[in-house]
Amino acid sequence: MSNLSGYNFNAEEIEPSSFDPIPAGWYKAIISASEMKPTRDGYGEYLSLTLQVIEGQYANRLVFARLNLKNANDKAVDIARKDLAAICRAVGVMSPQSSEELHDKPLMIKVKVRPAQGEYDASNDVGGYKADEGTDFTPPPPPKAPTPAATPAKKPWQK
Repeated sequence: MSNLSGYNFNAEEIEPSSFDPIPAGWYKAIISASEMKPTRDGYGEYLSLTLQVIEGQYANRLVFARLNLKNANDKAVDIARKDLAAICRAVGVMSPQSSEELHDKPLMIKVKVRPAQGEYDASNDVGGYKADEGTDFTPPPPPKAPTPAATPAKKPWQK
């Protein structure tokens, strides 16, 4: 038995945490934690991201994302690299050496709701990332298309 009297705790004064998914939509968030983890098969790795909503009705709620950066499935790696590129552009860190460089920088996340299936409850997935319109960061312009090679001068006999 533990004595709780010294903690001045009253459950009527504190709202319990909710694990219900938040509604689909765009939310302002930050990456509050990240960690590389091995895949279940032990052959790959994914970047596990904890995203914290920082504004609105769902402020402080957490959403989780996994980026399969090393995987036998090339399509999964391609999707993860594109998502990581979108995150980097959204927070203005183009060549991070550590995932911690992406932490605590506002970005917009597109939250989706995955319906309950079998023994799993409904949950949230992240379906997109973009820069927060309210920040001063302006993403760099897209790279220019390569210019076609100069047209060679026509020879006197060519029309």
